[in-house]
Amino acid sequence: MIRAFQVMDRVIQNNQPVFMLAWVGSVVALLATLVLGLVQIEDGPALSLLVAAAAVYLLGVQLPTAVVNIPLNNRLQLVELDGAGDDTLAAERAAFETRWNRWNRIRALLAITTTALLLVLLLQT
Repeated sequence: MIRAFQVMDRVIQNNQPVFMLAWVGSVVALLATLVLGLVQIEDGPALSLLVAAAAVYLLGVQLPTAVVNIPLNNRLQLVELDGAGDDTLAAERAAFETRWNRWNRIRALLAITTTALLLVLLLQT
């Protein structure tokens, strides 16, 4: 599991263009939508939905990614697998997996929430 994650994460850290477009592009697209919405949407539920969607995504998805998941990924990249004993590998996996999975589930639920808020906004306009 550790080697597989290291390989996958290395591809991402090498600025794989499709991943970077999706990750950074989602932030840019949402911020652009927020700015346009602030200019074009009058006060009311639609504006509240847009602001809520942006806040949920930026604070609930992107912030934990930067503060929790990326540092965990970087720590796991430093694990030298060659010659590591089973106890060492088990300890490294335990230190990584529970926290990473917990925050990944939180990010996924909040990304779904963001999508739902944006869909409700779309249906209102």
